[in-house]
Amino acid sequence: MVAGYALDSLLGDPRRWHPVAGFGRAAGALERRVYRADRRAGAVFTAVAVGAPVLLGVAVSRVTRRHPAARVLVVAAGTWTVLGGRTLRHEAKVMGTALRAGDLPAARHRLGHLCGRDPSGLDEGELARATVESVAENTSDAVVAPLVWGALAGLPGLLGYRAANTLDAMVGHRSPRYARFGTPAARLDDLLNLVPARLTGLLTVAAAPTVHGDRERARQVWRRDRHDHPSPNAGQCEAAMAGALGVRLGGRNVYFGRCEVRPFLGDGPRPEARHLKRAARLSGTVGLAALTLAAVWPLTGGRLVAATGRALLRHPSRQFAARLGSLGRGSGR
Repeated sequence: MVAGYALDSLLGDPRRWHPVAGFGRAAGALERRVYRADRRAGAVFTAVAVGAPVLLGVAVSRVTRRHPAARVLVVAAGTWTVLGGRTLRHEAKVMGTALRAGDLPAARHRLGHLCGRDPSGLDEGELARATVESVAENTSDAVVAPLVWGALAGLPGLLGYRAANTLDAMVGHRSPRYARFGTPAARLDDLLNLVPARLTGLLTVAAAPTVHGDRERARQVWRRDRHDHPSPNAGQCEAAMAGALGVRLGGRNVYFGRCEVRPFLGDGPRPEARHLKRAARLSGTVGLAALTLAAVWPLTGGRLVAATGRALLRHPSRQFAARLGSLGRGSGR
């Protein structure tokens, strides 16, 4: 995973033949075959589209079980495939350059690389806000969450998470076509991001001083505002980013065909072009911290969980009897 992270940091996303893009095309073809405007069809679509990469990861993991060098190569390649940290930071810096130059047409054109908002009526402040919010949320989606699931479940976790997150981007948004069909994909993505989003928020608060932010203020904003966002996970990341940068996020978001008004997160001024470089730097710091935790997990928590599981499998009846006995003694007192 460390090698895959290094590849992403050095090379970014592949420009041609990106596996995630290929998965998106395959998922789109599957959607056209199974689509109906109900949740049951969406559940079947989600199960097949996510299950196939997970099964592929399981098969490759079994084949490479006794071949460490091959295992290193496939996990490094899988990690590189699913991460998007370098590309995310690059897009934020390009947006900042365009805004500092006063080139609003270029900045509006570039926003599509980060999020799905309609950029046609956005000024510098709104373009900067959209970028900061996208960097905050995608630090979790494109960096922290893949590392978490890779640490917990290896190659199947890496591929399964990226598949679920890609489906959410494809069909998980609120629209007439996907209002019901896309619900299972959206709920699965929410579930898989519950822990990573909160870890992203905590790491962002901890890393606030690296961008000249105030850690205590970031913590206060994160604790106060993280549940105000309509998403159960995005608010964790955006509130922490707002506190770390000392800006105020949220407000009116216009998408193609719909509009949302979201509560404000943070207390400072609205973001400007100068905040985008700091947001990118903070995202990179959080990614490195998450990589460290992911690399350490198999040597610490992972071993503890595995040892506990083996002990329970060896003596399940004894463990169960001991548990019943302790409960009985407790009730007697």
